[in-house]
Amino acid sequence: MIHRLQTAHSPRDEAPSAIQKRTVGVLVFMQVIGTVGVGVAPSIGVLLAGEVTQNEAWAGLARTASTLGAALLGLPLGSLAARYGRRFALSSGWWIAAAGSTLLVFAAQWNLVVPLFVGLLLIGAGSAVSLQARFAATDLAAPQHRGKSLALIVWVGTIGSVLGPNLGVPGEAIAAHTGLTVYAGAFLIAAICLAAAGLIVFALLRPDPLLVLREQTEQTDAAPQRAPRLKLMFAEVRANRPARYAVVAILTAQIVMAAIMTMTPVHIANTGGSITIVGITISLHIAGMYGLSPLVGLLADRFGPRATIGVGILIFIASLTAGALWPGDTGWIITSLILLGLGWSFVNVAGSALFSTAVSPESRATAQGGVDALSNLCGAVAAFAAGPLLVISSFSALSLLAMVALVPLAALTVTRRADAGQSSPAAH
Repeated sequence: MIHRLQTAHSPRDEAPSAIQKRTVGVLVFMQVIGTVGVGVAPSIGVLLAGEVTQNEAWAGLARTASTLGAALLGLPLGSLAARYGRRFALSSGWWIAAAGSTLLVFAAQWNLVVPLFVGLLLIGAGSAVSLQARFAATDLAAPQHRGKSLALIVWVGTIGSVLGPNLGVPGEAIAAHTGLTVYAGAFLIAAICLAAAGLIVFALLRPDPLLVLREQTEQTDAAPQRAPRLKLMFAEVRANRPARYAVVAILTAQIVMAAIMTMTPVHIANTGGSITIVGITISLHIAGMYGLSPLVGLLADRFGPRATIGVGILIFIASLTAGALWPGDTGWIITSLILLGLGWSFVNVAGSALFSTAVSPESRATAQGGVDALSNLCGAVAAFAAGPLLVISSFSALSLLAMVALVPLAALTVTRRADAGQSSPAAH
């Protein structure tokens, strides 16, 4: 099949390597610009939610809105890609997120609750398309370079994701010259970046990699499969032990990370920290999440996903221990957040690699999209629950509860039953 794809031709075909090189270049450019806008939600968006609502319960719901938006919009955007191609789906997602960020400018300027919720929900589309971009990078990649292409798109997103939480600094400059609030200025910059990312991919992602792949597949497959993919996905995960283990790893990493990361800006603000400290802390956390992803991928290939996940669990424990023991020390909180991001990277990257290998090719794309959506949904629930828990207890207690959430994954990891090497070469 792969050999036939590589040798198939159509009148409009360029060399596959040339199309792939241009595709990756466009996605890199798009990802850097777009993730600047996406990165504003976990820090400034969290603080804005508390300021506008003045109610911890409503603020908790607002804080989870962007993550919930990513979960709700992930599958529809995936369906758009399947029907119309990556170019249409990615540009639509960025522009939806830009509309959400524009609403947040008004919410921040005039303390409007409804635009706050709707804006945060819509800006979640940026997270969804940022995830979808990593799969777009593999559409036309040679089999031996798919992991490298995927890791590159994940890694370059670090640049924008680290800059995004610090938009409060240029937001202050805009506020001084325009009369906008700091938060409104930050979301104005985010809206411009998100809209620009959509324009970049719409104008430059030609030919569309997914449509080219589909054309090549139709030329080489006399009878393309049209199985009910969602049913196939659920049936396979139920019967596939390595895939189930990978799903548990991905979801656990997201729950632990979202619960702690979402409430850290609130905790820092409550202890007297400035918006600059919040931005720096979240930026370093995101750098921990994505900055070493290529290295983590290499470690997973070399030592196996199970061992890499085990290392991630240990890093998570170190992070949560620091948060539990020294919650009032800004230096330790920053250290805890860096380790939290690094632990997420080890568990999520290794779990995602195992999942992609464990599921069959027929259900792989649908399964990956489904797991992304479920992961975002679990993150939203965890972030929402973390708010009331922080109010009635403390940051230390929240860190200890996150440790408890790691127990099922740790138990699976230390048992031979979780060893995917029995069923998949990916674990070796």
